[in-house]
Amino acid sequence: MKVLLAEDDRDFGNILAQYISISGFDVILARDGKEAWERFSQSKPDICVLDVMMPEMDGFSLAEKIKEAASDMPVIFLTAKSLKEDIVRGLMIGADDYITKPFDPEVLILRINNILRRVYSSVNDEYRISNTLLKFNTLELVCGSTREKLTIKEAQLLKYFIINKNKILAREDILTEIWGEDDYFLGRSMDVFISRLRKYVSEDSCIDIRTVRGTGFILEESKPGEDFHKGD
Repeated sequence: MKVLLAEDDRDFGNILAQYISISGFDVILARDGKEAWERFSQSKPDICVLDVMMPEMDGFSLAEKIKEAASDMPVIFLTAKSLKEDIVRGLMIGADDYITKPFDPEVLILRINNILRRVYSSVNDEYRISNTLLKFNTLELVCGSTREKLTIKEAQLLKYFIINKNKILAREDILTEIWGEDDYFLGRSMDVFISRLRKYVSEDSCIDIRTVRGTGFILEESKPGEDFHKGD
């Protein structure tokens, strides 16, 4: 999932962006309100984290524009102030949360996860293949008697495979779809994620995530009773 982070403090913004990224999200970092609006329009994030005090356009004005364009977009405000009138204004705009600086980045991650879980839990977002069920909203994988709690990237990757089952997917297409760009080091990371997914679904004898040499990968599904050899 994508997080738009608008923070004009360069060092603090970099720290937050790194922390959000290692927590499994794609981060879209903007340094002022105008840039944030442009990135929002281009990138379609799943949640916005906006500093209130920014040049070009403050966080409140930015949030108002975002809400006009997408009224259900979750928004978290970051501010150095704890003034009641600022909190009230933010909530009136439709903010989902309000965090006063300084704060522990882990708190922000918890707030993001809680909001996303609440916002998207009302949508039936489950994906089944053979005896394997991906509950995308809760990041749960049920495979036979095995239950796994997935990371966001693992869930996004498995969802993409299930939607495109029995189709050969090029490495570059997977990287662009899930990670946002085709990069060698991201490709090595993708290989690790795919190895984990293979392990998670190993109990289901009717599916296999197979490597297609020189091209990419395919999630194959067979019918019960068919001769189906798992391998890479």
